[in-house]
Amino acid sequence: MEKGLALPQDCWDFLHSLRMRSKYALFLAFVVVVFVFIEKENKIISRVSDKLKQIPQPLADANSTDPALILADNASLLSLSELDSAFTQLQGRLRNLSLQLGVEPVGEEAGAEAEVAAGDEGPPPPPGAGPRRHVLLMATTRTGSSFVGEFFNQQGNIFYLFEPLWHIERTVSFESGGASAAGSALVYRDVLKQLFLCDLYVLEHFISPLPEDHLTQFMFRRGSSRSLCEEPVCTPFVKKVFEKYHCKNRRCGPLNVTLAAEACRRKEHMALKAVRIRQLEFLQPLAEDPRLDLRVIQLVRDPRAVLASRMVAFAGKYEGWKKWLAEGQARLGEEEVQRLRGNCESIRLSAELGLRQPAWLRGRYMLVRYEDVARWPLQKAREMYRFAGIPLTPQVEDWIQRNTQAAQDGNGIYSTQKNSSEQFEKWRFGMPFKLAQVVQAACGPAMRLFGYRLAQDAASLTNRSVSLLEERGTFWVT
Repeated sequence: MEKGLALPQDCWDFLHSLRMRSKYALFLAFVVVVFVFIEKENKIISRVSDKLKQIPQPLADANSTDPALILADNASLLSLSELDSAFTQLQGRLRNLSLQLGVEPVGEEAGAEAEVAAGDEGPPPPPGAGPRRHVLLMATTRTGSSFVGEFFNQQGNIFYLFEPLWHIERTVSFESGGASAAGSALVYRDVLKQLFLCDLYVLEHFISPLPEDHLTQFMFRRGSSRSLCEEPVCTPFVKKVFEKYHCKNRRCGPLNVTLAAEACRRKEHMALKAVRIRQLEFLQPLAEDPRLDLRVIQLVRDPRAVLASRMVAFAGKYEGWKKWLAEGQARLGEEEVQRLRGNCESIRLSAELGLRQPAWLRGRYMLVRYEDVARWPLQKAREMYRFAGIPLTPQVEDWIQRNTQAAQDGNGIYSTQKNSSEQFEKWRFGMPFKLAQVVQAACGPAMRLFGYRLAQDAASLTNRSVSLLEERGTFWVT
């Protein structure tokens, strides 16, 4: 006996069709929701400046490096890179799946496709010029980077910026260690990319006080960039307008960011000095970006000389070291030693990566010792320009000749006028041997990699006939 009424076959077909459509619609909705979620996650780093922006920290040393940028021992750069790679692969799979289901890409990826379709390939080189090069001078504080940066600043066809990432460090606060330190490196990288593309407006979010109508009197060390102090970027001087970082040899009005960005696009090449990029592997997306044709020059210096210079330039941050030296205590604070060791290891790991020549960095990385530049400035300048693929002009050669044979070093801790052949070893004759021992114990692996010999006793430290420098060839990848 039948239970209930039998429905016609058409009704069953209709119900089955509704059920299938509902499943298909739910699946599509799920894919869209997941894709939008991924896109929002992908925007976190690029928008982290707005999310993490806090009250500006008290100004410390004008050119210091935040120790928070050094990853803690338990924070693996390799695992972060693998995570980033896996994230990208997942995003690509979701995008392919959405296209198969007829769902259009949304968010930043669609915007990127639109840019490519529109032919956005970055600033084109001036007519008749060769390929546009982008050079990053990657260093740490007190390694001679201001001096070496002038090799690029003095060339008229290069748009050079001096430490623009200083503004980011002073505006965005990061907790020390771990993922937060990695996040800071990603923020620096993303800002760096925009600067290389001549999008100087990206700095306006980090300059304090905020620029008005793209005008600012607070661009850090503006006078160290010729490109920001020459016409048409140098606008008429405005009386009674205080400019904290003014041009050196001429009086200009507040910096017009729009004019600076236009000048950047007109130059044949761009170079930038940064002491806040500490992990080379974070630069892989920039090295693989065809718009940039990036060249990275990593500048290193004997860590004993670096510490000696920092103790003078940033005296307030090294009171603990001075007290230890003066009072003759048995041990230095472990935190101080760990910070020193972390700095040296960060530099060593980046150099080892560059010298291994991974495919993405092949032909794009050069390692330079400051001591070699100090002894043979013109030769090393020619090597750096040849590596970058930029012809060296007589203008730069003349500057090097004038500024490396001075009777005495220029005044000021940031002076670029040096008797360079005599200056590079001056630290040896004022450093107590026990201080050198601490540095050698903390930075031994880095010193061996770069060819810095360890002093065995106080006599070998101060004896000019005992060389603490191994002769090395040019460290550049072809």
